[in-house]
Amino acid sequence: MFDLSISEIAIIAIVAVVFIGPKELPRALATAGKWMAKGRGVMANFRTGLDAMVREAELQEMEKKWASENERIMQEHPALPDDSAAEEPKMEPLDGPPADIAEPSITADDRPDLPPADDSKP
Repeated sequence: MFDLSISEIAIIAIVAVVFIGPKELPRALATAGKWMAKGRGVMANFRTGLDAMVREAELQEMEKKWASENERIMQEHPALPDDSAAEEPKMEPLDGPPADIAEPSITADDRPDLPPADDSKP
């Protein structure tokens, strides 16, 4: 974010030790850390709100585009009149299988030959 090099950080540390003093430096760094955390929290909230506004604007744009596309499709393919609904074919149930055909059953002769089980244990 700030793009500080090692030499710039060393200069800042030396200036901080000279002006703040070695005894107060830990408390000053803790205070600076708290401020940075609060600043990052504010920026995160701002970014989240901004992203939500952009998403909402994009959704509204997409809804307008979908509505215009839907209108175009409805004009190209108008709905059928109400009386044509009565002319639609009705679905009827299919007949079941004939009762005289028996279901196949598997007998011992129909099974494939399996190798004998090896019951011996080492």
